[in-house]
Amino acid sequence: MSTTAFTADEQQAIEEKGFLLRMVCLPAAVVGICGLAWHWPVDALPVRVVWTCFTAYFLFCWTSCFHETAHQTLTRWRWLDIALGRVLGTLMYVPYTVYRESHIRHHAYLNRPNDWELWPYSNPNCSRAFRRVFVLFDICFGFIASPIIYGRIYFHRDSPLKSAALRRTVAYEYCGIVLFWGLVFLKLALTNTWSRYFEVWLIPHMIAGVFQTMRKLTEHLGMASYDPMLGTRTVVGKNWLTRLGSFMNFDIFIHGPHHRHPRLAQNLLKGKMDQYLAENPGTNYPVYPSYLRATTAMLPFLFTNPGIGMNAGAAPPDEARVSDATYFPADVTREIHQ
Repeated sequence: MSTTAFTADEQQAIEEKGFLLRMVCLPAAVVGICGLAWHWPVDALPVRVVWTCFTAYFLFCWTSCFHETAHQTLTRWRWLDIALGRVLGTLMYVPYTVYRESHIRHHAYLNRPNDWELWPYSNPNCSRAFRRVFVLFDICFGFIASPIIYGRIYFHRDSPLKSAALRRTVAYEYCGIVLFWGLVFLKLALTNTWSRYFEVWLIPHMIAGVFQTMRKLTEHLGMASYDPMLGTRTVVGKNWLTRLGSFMNFDIFIHGPHHRHPRLAQNLLKGKMDQYLAENPGTNYPVYPSYLRATTAMLPFLFTNPGIGMNAGAAPPDEARVSDATYFPADVTREIHQ
């Protein structure tokens, strides 16, 4: 069975196994934003703290939803994935096409120097001292660091995005982001309501950025292997809290199988991990029963050597090859090879 696209049975399985429930993250964050904006039900600090944490978590889930749109596996309609991805990207200051192109190469060149999404941790030209400073910035100000990391694939002098049409699309998306937020900031300046912006959007967005960066680091930091199953940490929850968090984030926590099979339906990832474990009993896959356990395994690298791939002790890859070429459109695959 091909994993490059959903079969009718797989699509039905997604819809039958909680797809719509996973999508509650979209309206839930909006409810939280409204609760903060209107100080509902009362204007009390404990209530605002609860709404802030609630909103931040579901904004974090938005990043996982954004990830699914980049794979164009969120819905059965590609145009809807792109449209929703552009909306979410605008709110996160990251153009959808920039994210998708970077993420394609993240799957194709996992942990290699040209894994743009894991810069600077995967880049052997970035010193350990720089990575130590940057990882703190990445954690504390992920909402700023992420646009920088993803934007490099477009603005860097060695950008692999050579197609004029592709670069034009990215330019339009950047213009859309600047226009949208420019109008928002103009309204805030004219009405002198900056404090409401900080309370309602920026603070929850900053906290969500911390969650997202820690998720990224937990799944990748310190991993040396270029093999998707061995070069990422996979979390298969054994407690209800981890399982719920994984479910609400489209099971992205089951990261190894996702990297090996990027277009496999979310609800099939655990079964795929179970299959690998059953068929390879002698292989020590980095699988953890909770996110706390996986994060604990990551923390030593965070403080000593925040690196991935060659920066984590791997030998240089023989060549930067597209290991998952069959999972992506042919025109994108050709461009990666150029």
